[in-house]
Amino acid sequence: MPEPADNSALLQVRNLKVHFPVKPGLFSPVRSWVKAVDDVSFSIAPNETLGLVGESGCGKTTLGRAIVRLIPPTSGEIHFEGADLTRLDQAELRARRRRLQMIFQDPYGSLNPRMTVEDLVGEAIDIHHLASSREERRRRVSDLLEAVGLDPAYARRYPHEFSGGQRQRIGIARALAVEPKLIVCDEPVSALDVSIQAQIINLLQDLQGSRGLAYLFIAHDLAVVGHISRRIMVMYLGKIVEMAPALTVVTTPKHPYTQALISAVPVLDADSKRRRIVLSGDVPSPIHPPSGCPFHPRCPIAETPRCQKEVPELRELAPGHWAACHLAK
Repeated sequence: MPEPADNSALLQVRNLKVHFPVKPGLFSPVRSWVKAVDDVSFSIAPNETLGLVGESGCGKTTLGRAIVRLIPPTSGEIHFEGADLTRLDQAELRARRRRLQMIFQDPYGSLNPRMTVEDLVGEAIDIHHLASSREERRRRVSDLLEAVGLDPAYARRYPHEFSGGQRQRIGIARALAVEPKLIVCDEPVSALDVSIQAQIINLLQDLQGSRGLAYLFIAHDLAVVGHISRRIMVMYLGKIVEMAPALTVVTTPKHPYTQALISAVPVLDADSKRRRIVLSGDVPSPIHPPSGCPFHPRCPIAETPRCQKEVPELRELAPGHWAACHLAK
């Protein structure tokens, strides 16, 4: 298990699993399970940004949604501000969820097209009774729009009247409406143009400094994650395979999968001697994951039979640097 228990942590996830049943029909018995998240543990400190990277289908989004309890976990613990979210009833969970919000990937699909910006941002204010009057609600919405770089005069407009970057700013304002301490950012810039991505990332960093926020920043772009994160976790087939400070992951990755991801990041230096690592095959199915190390069918340095039979533990190879690889040193 990475990282010993830390009472000062804002979020602590312990041995979290999210498995989905596979049935041939609606009333048929379960034939197998999709192990989307398989025994994941980590923590996030107050005001920290923890990056989470990996290929599409590795379980990143499922992990993020399980943390905010949009998806029920199969087993494990999610301790947020001292309370285990997996053991709370609906009323207690709603009260805690005010401090735990999510920004979604799709700025087009995550906003109700029939609601104005004022209602989209103000809905959570109403649910948690954070405004005593309509005028106070309108003032809070205006302040939130200004905080994310939008004109308060836009409050009466509908989502279809905005660009993708503006819609994502509305999504950020909606998440900020209930004064959270932790925001799960599920690939918040992947659907945006590169120039707009930089603006949104800078906005998130500014808000973190002014409001004391912590982020779980989910993305598949290591360059983006390395820029915004203090630490980075690398996920493969439902498991964390490496975790370390951001600069350490980018400069001295230990796990072969992380090394392959780093090698795929474009570089501007034409004389760079960095070797491109091309992985063979596709990501295995989470329904029937490989035995032993989940990465061994694609690993360029895998040994047999150990890598094929023995599941590697996430080991601390250096202070704060964890990797799940038999051969990593």
